[in-house]
Amino acid sequence: MTQGSILEYVMAIRERYLSSAKKEKTKILDEFTRATGRHRKAAIRLLHSAGRSKPRKRRGRRPQYSRPAVAALKVAWEAADRMCGKRLQPFLPEFLQVLKRHRELAIMPEIEAEVCRMSASTIDRLSRPWRRLEAQRRFTTTKPGPLLKKAIPIRTFADWQENRPGFLEADLVAHCGNNTRGFFLNTLSAVDVFSGWTECVALWGKGQERVGGAVHQVRQRLPFPLLGLDSDNGSEFINQVLIGYCRRNKITFTRARSSKKNDSCYVEQKNWAVVRRAIGYNRYSSRPAFDCLNRIYLLQRLYVNLFQPVMRLVSKTRDGAKVHKVYDQARTPYQRLLEADALTEAKRQELAATYLRLNPVSLKKQIEDNLERLESLRERPGAPPHPSQQQDHLSNTNTDATITPRVTLSVDAIRSPLARVTVNF
Repeated sequence: MTQGSILEYVMAIRERYLSSAKKEKTKILDEFTRATGRHRKAAIRLLHSAGRSKPRKRRGRRPQYSRPAVAALKVAWEAADRMCGKRLQPFLPEFLQVLKRHRELAIMPEIEAEVCRMSASTIDRLSRPWRRLEAQRRFTTTKPGPLLKKAIPIRTFADWQENRPGFLEADLVAHCGNNTRGFFLNTLSAVDVFSGWTECVALWGKGQERVGGAVHQVRQRLPFPLLGLDSDNGSEFINQVLIGYCRRNKITFTRARSSKKNDSCYVEQKNWAVVRRAIGYNRYSSRPAFDCLNRIYLLQRLYVNLFQPVMRLVSKTRDGAKVHKVYDQARTPYQRLLEADALTEAKRQELAATYLRLNPVSLKKQIEDNLERLESLRERPGAPPHPSQQQDHLSNTNTDATITPRVTLSVDAIRSPLARVTVNF
């Protein structure tokens, strides 16, 4: 039956239904549901509401927040890379000012006050229809480097008691697709335990000299001195190259326990939130993809550290099988560095000028454009290798065959993936 026929049927039997006794109403409903296929409750609603001049009032509590306020929240939520309410809510007043400064959001003062009143749970509830969840896969390419493990002290997740920035956890993320055969690109991910400041560098393979050069590049980019480095047990980290570099520059070098991912929990979380969530799990092995990855990481460095609030675990208590965790208020890594007074005056002024100049919406758009470009450069199964992979066989190996104890490195080894690594760093 069409909708019009159903309405005609309803109007024909409505008066008889409303004036009938309970048993007769049951028979009419049985007949109506068999003829129309409607649910019994839907039939009752139709028979009671048909022909009514005024619609029935909507049940439940009236909406507390207006449509313009919800629309403004969506703009801020999208510009903040769809973060959860607990991270967004403390940063929302300042973030709205940033969007207004760059004319990405025109909002009346009363609407702005309404948005700032929203709680973290309200933000999560309102943003629930906008979310899109995608399942991802996990993969590891870490191979142990047993020869020097005894020379490097172990540091577990419970040993991080640092109250100042400068102590980093580092890890490699492989862009190898579904298998580890052949050559593929990698990413060095490093995160400061105190502030959450994150640095990423694309790597041409995972040779020991290149990993050491990437660590040096991260050290140069940091707005504070590098005091300590903690890594996993892979041979790309546990080698004479990196140990010698840390000793010469008075950097404390520690490692996690074997097969204990939680010892590197800070960088493991950033591997997902910063690298995998953006780059994904495709295989990349060409020079254009390498250049595109580094462009993305230079843009992400500003977007993540200046406009992405993070929470730190303050305490954790166990009551039987239940674990109760307490986190501090969400703040950006940049805000945490300012609060800790860990920056020199020159670096403070440099970051302040950068923060005022940057438009987070424009920055996010540039990242998305480069991600689209990177997606077009992914390696497809059965496709011939890119010509840039065949120009220097030695530079394409994922591990170096022989390394002397005094191998010297350079940042140029990272910027030029086909160059030989023989200069000082």
